[in-house]
Amino acid sequence: MFRQWRRRRAIERIEPGDGRILPAFRWWQLLGRSLFHLERVDAEGGPVSYAIDVRQWRTDENGYLKVFLYRNDRQYAVSRVPAVFPVEGGNIEVAASNFGLKRCHFVSADGAGEQLRPNDRSAEGRRARLDEHRPRLSRAMGVVSALVLLVGVALLLQEIAVPVLRIPPIAEQIGPVEPLFTMPLWVTIGIGVVTALASTERALRMRYRWWLDAAGN
Repeated sequence: MFRQWRRRRAIERIEPGDGRILPAFRWWQLLGRSLFHLERVDAEGGPVSYAIDVRQWRTDENGYLKVFLYRNDRQYAVSRVPAVFPVEGGNIEVAASNFGLKRCHFVSADGAGEQLRPNDRSAEGRRARLDEHRPRLSRAMGVVSALVLLVGVALLLQEIAVPVLRIPPIAEQIGPVEPLFTMPLWVTIGIGVVTALASTERALRMRYRWWLDAAGN
């Protein structure tokens, strides 16, 4: 029921597009633009093409990330994330994290989900080609990213737990508590950079688990 309520709220946020033509993907947009495509069939049996265009640093006056839906290469609708766009046979659902999209799927009326196809020139498209042509390297990168984020989760839990365990009533019961990991500033900064890279790599594959990826967000 809560999910249906959120979907209705997302649909209510949709605004009509201005009809402008879908801009081509340029190489300098590699780190700041996500572009995905979906092919459907309309009620008369004709082909319909959809595109989801997200500029990672383009927000509205309230700081919300904007999502642009194009239908047959014309801007058809606009919403903020999380976004839900009704289309033929279902909805396009879009959600984002601090490092990119964590969901861009077509969900049919029966609940089946299908990830939209990333544009070949986009960072997501290039990462998908690596997964297709170099699967072993792709899997290795995925494992490394997950391990890095697990380290980030452990450090985050320590930062939360130590101050709590030092509260006087608790400290009186368990005694003095010291951090398990004590690192110099440059190591902490380095871990932060590597964690951001790992989060970005997972976002390019739209892999998101709140208990893992929250360490990088």
